[in-house]
Amino acid sequence: MAADQDQASSALPHEVDALIIGAGISGMYMLHRLRALGLTAKICEAGADVGGTWYWNRYPGARVDIESQEYSYSFSEELERDWKWSERYAAQPEILRYLNHVADRFDLRRDIAFNTRINCAHFDEAASRWTIATDTGEVVSARYCIAATGCLSVPNEPNFPGQARFQGPTYHTGRWPHEGVDFTGKRVAVIGTGSSAIQSIPQIARQASQVYVFQRTPNYSVPAHNGPIDPAVEQTWLANREENRQLQRMSTAGFLFSNPRAQLATQTGDNERRQVFEERWAQGGFSVQAAFADLSIDPAANAMAAAFAADKIREIVKDPDVAEKLVPKDYPFGTKRLCVDTGYYEVFNKPHVHLIDLRQTPLQTITETGLETTQGAFEVDAIVFAIGFDAMTGALSKIDIRGRAGLSLSEAWAEGPKSYLGLMVSGFPNLFTITGPGSPSVLSNMIVSIEQHVDWLSDLLTYMTAYQLAVIEPTAESQSAWVDHVNEIASQTLYPTANSWYLGANIPGKPRVFMPYIGGVGAYRQLCTAVATNGYMGFKLRAA
Repeated sequence: MAADQDQASSALPHEVDALIIGAGISGMYMLHRLRALGLTAKICEAGADVGGTWYWNRYPGARVDIESQEYSYSFSEELERDWKWSERYAAQPEILRYLNHVADRFDLRRDIAFNTRINCAHFDEAASRWTIATDTGEVVSARYCIAATGCLSVPNEPNFPGQARFQGPTYHTGRWPHEGVDFTGKRVAVIGTGSSAIQSIPQIARQASQVYVFQRTPNYSVPAHNGPIDPAVEQTWLANREENRQLQRMSTAGFLFSNPRAQLATQTGDNERRQVFEERWAQGGFSVQAAFADLSIDPAANAMAAAFAADKIREIVKDPDVAEKLVPKDYPFGTKRLCVDTGYYEVFNKPHVHLIDLRQTPLQTITETGLETTQGAFEVDAIVFAIGFDAMTGALSKIDIRGRAGLSLSEAWAEGPKSYLGLMVSGFPNLFTITGPGSPSVLSNMIVSIEQHVDWLSDLLTYMTAYQLAVIEPTAESQSAWVDHVNEIASQTLYPTANSWYLGANIPGKPRVFMPYIGGVGAYRQLCTAVATNGYMGFKLRAA
């Protein structure tokens, strides 16, 4: 089935056991597991087809930053052995084809209502059910409401002076036209230098006659060394599939090379430390971040990694002034989402690619024909806003979600998101948030964290059915203790010192709270298992 083909919307029944919001990686797997439990379930999906992040994000160069075989479902060995990846880091079209293949293979579409957005979800205390209304006018009653809405699914809206005056086309990397964009011979402005910009700028530069990159904060990026997948890597992975999958699940960040080496950078000689960094840089991807055990906790060790990365930027970028502008200087290495690139720094050696440092020459306004900074005017034909997302809470905040006594989720999270295990919120019974704030989510291989949440939730629902329980919610005390634990673990690292989207710092007015759990995928899994083993400790469970 074509990945961009509009799907006929599946009719929504008046009642289901579970209503899932979103048909991305988590929603699709959740539906598959609920069916196996014998529960009735439907998905409401705002898009015209499955894929979630990989349906919406089609900007040039969009690509996964985890190696392909590791960024795939593990629940079906047959699926894993049948699907063949073509690249070390799969591009968006290939990932979307994979997710369409999964939807077809497990016949998921018959239980998905496409082009259907959830407007509100209100908990009916008398019935112990959620009343959920869609933008198509349908109303569904569900025992369980499962938010599989994604952590990076609501674009950060541009709000620049004068932007409405611009006469040319504008694009947001989070809402790229599905038919693509041809920039051949065009003068293009790109605002932002986060992950989507770092992936798209080299691709845009292949077509455009001039590219103006407007940078406020430089980002660290490491090379992907992408290419056709190595058959030996593929064979070795499959030959050791069970062991590899278990290593992923118990690792720091959900992929094989995410466990930091036990060695400390501060206790390693200069030559050996340089050699380790060089080996990790040559390996590519996030392995650089795990070169030593102290990089994320010791400012002195982190400064060594930052110095190495800065040297690499200066080696690659020929113009010393441009290189210096691209070197981050006001936050620790890796404490903003580390980017993985193909040719990003190299693109600034091209004569038609220009870097404008908005800290030195601030943007004053967007005009009818381009942009004006304190340095002068830049005439362009198109503007690309690569300014990121309202991370982790954005999608949920767009829905009118009300729990006990009409309490809205927005009110409950007014000072920042609070949850128990990142899975549930006190006062909102039977509402589950897959990879929600307070879980490893964006600090991990998302698909490993998704499967862990879905499996844990499936086990919970099996338990509730066996003991004829109908309602579950966390106690206020367990939620408070979990929030304190999340903050305590984060405070032991350098991450909160960066003004990043992990804290919501990219969204005006959003509370500054470190949202993901940084204790590690394996440690988090063990905590969740202990909660379940102890009769779902920290939760209140009762019959209808």
